Amino acid sequence: MAVRSRSLEGVVMSADFWLGKKVFLTGHTGFKGAWFSLWLKSLGAEVTGFALPPNTTPSLFEIASVGDGITSIMGDVRDGNALTIAMKAAQPDIVFHLAAQALVRYSYANPVETYATNVMGTVNFLEAVRAVPSIRAAVIITSDKCYENKEWLWGYRESEPMGGFDPYSSSKGCAELVTAAYRSSYFNGSDYDQHRLALGSARAGNVIGGGDWAEDRLIPDILRAIEADVPVVMRNPTSIRPWQHVLEPLSGYLHLAERLFTGGGCYSEGWNFGPQDSDARAVQWIVDRICNIWGDGATWVVNKSVGPHEANYLKLDCSKAKSSLNWESVWDLEVALEKIVQWHRAYIQGQDMRAITIEQIKGYQLASFC
Repeated sequence: MAVRSRSLEGVVMSADFWLGKKVFLTGHTGFKGAWFSLWLKSLGAEVTGFALPPNTTPSLFEIASVGDGITSIMGDVRDGNALTIAMKAAQPDIVFHLAAQALVRYSYANPVETYATNVMGTVNFLEAVRAVPSIRAAVIITSDKCYENKEWLWGYRESEPMGGFDPYSSSKGCAELVTAAYRSSYFNGSDYDQHRLALGSARAGNVIGGGDWAEDRLIPDILRAIEADVPVVMRNPTSIRPWQHVLEPLSGYLHLAERLFTGGGCYSEGWNFGPQDSDARAVQWIVDRICNIWGDGATWVVNKSVGPHEANYLKLDCSKAKSSLNWESVWDLEVALEKIVQWHRAYIQGQDMRAITIEQIKGYQLASFC
């Protein structure tokens, strides 16, 4: 178990940067969005969220009372007019686009919904940004799966071509291309003095953490099985992914947004936010480790049925974020898994999950200065 040290610049470049900043984000009712909303609120930002109601029961948004203290708007990013009206009303300084159909297996059964949400939802978001001149920094969140995956052993750099075998991965590659086109056409760095908006995109690894109840995702599937006292059914045990606690990419988004806001067009690019190479682990390693941490006789079995294609190997090269943004991961995978088990045990015990979630956020911030 290890916590990686970082320079005093830490997880946020300035302790008071976010205080009073007006922040608008889509997808605040989702797993990542709920964590992010709580973090932004704890930093003193004035947060407005725009999203569909939570699509799982339970949901982190509800059990951690994420809507308390922020402006929470229920809306669909496929409705461009409603999104623009909400963003105009908020008059934000900084915007984040997290709303997405985020599941690979779901995308096979629902490709039209996936493309409509992930591609046209991004177009609608960027059109809304164009209509709100108060915005100085915009961050589009996509995925590590946006790259054309050749299953090679080294990490993908931001300059690698976009691709995608399945509808989800393809839609994220498309979202990156849309973002690049809008950056070139409307928010070009050479014209920054005229439009005054910096636009970046962020590509994260496999994000894990407490409060995720999505279907067909490894950590929620493991915890559901353990809680039900049945063996964990494991798909693709040898598949390797760049696992990272949800707070890792969120800290990257904070870093990037600050640099976009203060540095203008210099940082208007795509950025990878992934774990260290040592945290790219096989599915079986993850299942084994969580079962060991949990104890109480937790076990697993392999599902030998053939499912839809999923990549066997995927890693990110995050050297650009490390050198240019002073960003790197803080919690290694061992720590991340322990934090997840701690969070879920607290949930089962009926503890105050807003307080527990904020406590983990503060613990991450403290670790970043160690």
